[in-house]
Amino acid sequence: MSIEHYENFPVASWLCPPRLRPAVAAIYHFARTADDLADEGDAPAAQRLSDLQAYRADLAAVAAGRAPSPRWAWVFHPLATAIEQHRLPLPLLHDLLDAFEQDLHKHRYADRAELLDYCRRSANPVGRLLLHLYGVHDAAALRRSDAICSSLQLINFWQDFTRDGPNGRVYAPLADLARHDLTPEDLLACRDSPSARALIAELCGWAGDMMREGAPLVAQLPGRAAWELRAVIQGGLRILEKIAAMQFASLTRRPALHAFDAPLLCWRVLTMKTR
Repeated sequence: MSIEHYENFPVASWLCPPRLRPAVAAIYHFARTADDLADEGDAPAAQRLSDLQAYRADLAAVAAGRAPSPRWAWVFHPLATAIEQHRLPLPLLHDLLDAFEQDLHKHRYADRAELLDYCRRSANPVGRLLLHLYGVHDAAALRRSDAICSSLQLINFWQDFTRDGPNGRVYAPLADLARHDLTPEDLLACRDSPSARALIAELCGWAGDMMREGAPLVAQLPGRAAWELRAVIQGGLRILEKIAAMQFASLTRRPALHAFDAPLLCWRVLTMKTR
């Protein structure tokens, strides 16, 4: 299991009911491709923004029943089918594109509230779209889904300091940095220190608390979806454990899940409490 980008969700896996796999795959490819337009390759920011705007135009086209451009037809033809068959909430798809566009110009976050607002658009829509497919709409489930998705996004940030720093991005809130007498430049340079490790420990604690807040969602989902969500939750918590095991030195190297983590994760999935 990967804990990065939209691979936070084991997309269209064997745990997903066959009737939903095409829609889940369509949502994944929509989000994955947009994320790549914003992040991958060496195109300048202006070109990336232009590509995302063209991508949004294709979304508007298929939502209105028109044909998309040929450029991403492999993304938008399946997505059009999913929108029609499952009445996908279009604002959630647009929220994802808003977050990707924001990544092109905003690389600092003043406080946790501002960072969570980014997560509200970059991560939470995916969970809400999946809940929509499963017919789960109650307020408690949506709140718990948001907590899990935001936690996964935060865990990705605390896992990826060695990638985000060289790319000029600082996701640790500036208010938290200041409390630990650190500057954005410390993270950009991946400068390890006792203060940096104390900061990362605090940020990991925040992400873990949020994950545990959302975990009771597994009791609200039907069989296969609940098991898949258990795996996602345990994978995220395992990354936090790995960061702790390296004494929160994720400015020096990137922790990741490996095949040898699978037995432990399977055991935790099977024995996970639902309340």
